[in-house]
Amino acid sequence: MIDQNPDIRGIGMTSARTRDRLVRRLQDSGIRSTEVLEQIRNVPRHLFVDEALASRAYEDTALPIGLGQTISQPYVVAKMTEALLQGFEGDRVLEIGTGCGYQTAMLAPLVKEIYTVERIPELLKKTKQRLRQLDIYNVHYRLADGWEGWPKYGPYDGIIVAAAAPELPEKLLQQLSDGGRMVIPVGPAGRQELFKVTRKNEHYEQLSLGLVSFVPLVHGK
Repeated sequence: MIDQNPDIRGIGMTSARTRDRLVRRLQDSGIRSTEVLEQIRNVPRHLFVDEALASRAYEDTALPIGLGQTISQPYVVAKMTEALLQGFEGDRVLEIGTGCGYQTAMLAPLVKEIYTVERIPELLKKTKQRLRQLDIYNVHYRLADGWEGWPKYGPYDGIIVAAAAPELPEKLLQQLSDGGRMVIPVGPAGRQELFKVTRKNEHYEQLSLGLVSFVPLVHGK
């Protein structure tokens, strides 16, 4: 567990004091959810990056994780998680883009079930091992095209997308429950915007959450 395992708890640049500085920075940047901030403090981000980058894990910046992918900036992860869970009523969340699993670990204690989809097998294999190491077991994994979602277990009360689509993916919208919400970056490189999309029957309300920068949501696997 986090409090007992020194590799997870961290020392030096991965210690509790370093994490507390990051939490204060995110508070100053407008993150208000105490649950989200506590997860930023508790989730050992240094385990989700290469060992050579561990000393930078609690900087508020995106970092490479190999295979052309990145671990998102903590502020962006916190903002997306806060937007997804504010007023959240439901059990199941669909995550598109498992990546290194950091966003998954942030969400895991806050929702009942996570269904996560990743297109790169090497990433998915490592992430499964990493989340088991952290005693996270309420996650279901699928190697597939993120554009397709995971319709078998839908509809979902929430969908969170960790890659930018040029437009809102119709198949993901269809997998939202009535009253459910999706948090997704939309737009081309250099002009991406984060949206919270809420389903109201067959109508979808869109709220802009600001400008962001993500890797593209790629078709296929």
